[in-house]
Amino acid sequence: MSKRPLSGRVVIATHNAGKLAEMRDLLAPYGLEIVSAGELGLPEPKEDGMMFAENAAIKAHAAAKASGLPAIADDSGLAVDALDGAPGLFTADWAGHPRDWMRAMGRVKAELDAREVEMVGTPARFVSALVVAWPDGETLLAEGRCFGHLTWPPRGEAGFGYDPVFVPEGERRTFSELSREEKHGIRDEGGKLTGLSHRAKAFIRLIEKAGLTKVSA
Repeated sequence: MSKRPLSGRVVIATHNAGKLAEMRDLLAPYGLEIVSAGELGLPEPKEDGMMFAENAAIKAHAAAKASGLPAIADDSGLAVDALDGAPGLFTADWAGHPRDWMRAMGRVKAELDAREVEMVGTPARFVSALVVAWPDGETLLAEGRCFGHLTWPPRGEAGFGYDPVFVPEGERRTFSELSREEKHGIRDEGGKLTGLSHRAKAFIRLIEKAGLTKVSA
């Protein structure tokens, strides 16, 4: 557990609307007042870390320093075994600027085709690293992974990013075919918190480390 329980007003260090929506949902039961980096007009720092956790820390510390508030950042991505872990840290970069996720998913297929690997069924995983940073520099890290396989063509209208081509273990549907609650909802099963997505798994660890407790309705 962190030396300092997380409470009060907290910045979500993202300008990604899809990620922000998921993180708001995940934090909603814990009584935190959420504001995003985008809503505060904070700049996006250069992410030049070599690991997801490093990039999450860069974003969290930048937001905490600029706002004077505790900040939570997520750095996450898709890792495809047959592509030696790519796109990995460059998950968002593959979508270009402005973001075009259909182009990004198409690049994954093209890269696999070039290696003569069938996209349907090829193993992949989503990784999420969450970092909480306080203005005085204290840091908390929590990570989660969701294993599964890819499919083609993309399926589903929900989710964002590479969700339409990722099928998590134990499912036949893609992330984009699951409801928000099915994908990233956290459930209490006999006193043990469980969740499907990489971000839900990371948040479960965050909840435990930060001493978060649900607020009564």
